Amino acid sequence: MSRVLITGATGLIGRHLLRRLIAEPSVSEIIALTRRKLPEMDKVTNLVEADLTDLLRPLKTPLDMAFCCLGSTMREAGSREAFIHVDYTLVVDTAIASQRLGAKHLLVVSAHGASSRSPFFYNRVKGKMEETLRQKQWPRLTLIRPSLLLGERGRKRGAESLFAPLFKVLPGNWRAVAADDVAAVMMREAFSASSRRVTVIESGEIPRSVP
Repeated sequence: MSRVLITGATGLIGRHLLRRLIAEPSVSEIIALTRRKLPEMDKVTNLVEADLTDLLRPLKTPLDMAFCCLGSTMREAGSREAFIHVDYTLVVDTAIASQRLGAKHLLVVSAHGASSRSPFFYNRVKGKMEETLRQKQWPRLTLIRPSLLLGERGRKRGAESLFAPLFKVLPGNWRAVAADDVAAVMMREAFSASSRRVTVIESGEIPRSVP
């Protein structure tokens, strides 16, 4: 039986992942750290705080694996500094705390085009986040790089709504992917055996469910 941690459980991918984790028989407890309180759910221990770092630092529950679905946009964050806090600092803090608590596998949602050398700020931050996680020498690290995400959000993202029809027909790694398909591939990787220390799954490699 596995005890797991998830950050970003109220987000688009996180909501689907949480539902799948609850249904997974081999998961005994899910520690969900959120800024907004979750409804009562089986197997879920929900800890709530405005800044997730304040929850991660004192956490003492032993873990087997951790999932990080944190992610924002410049518009949502409001500034470059706030974006870095969510998409870099909180992700790295999740990794540090999880490793301290004994987790052997970390699974993180990154983004298509993530590279520390990218000319684009968003992709550069994602790339630096990935590099930092690699340096932590995880026994097993899985990085998922989805393109534009499809799914029902609590709040519409204007640009994503505008470009979604185009991204649905683009080839390879550019093609839009359903958030639940990302959650499904995270579950597949989490509960399958692998000897690879670092696994990178590009958007085009994420199996698509039938519409």
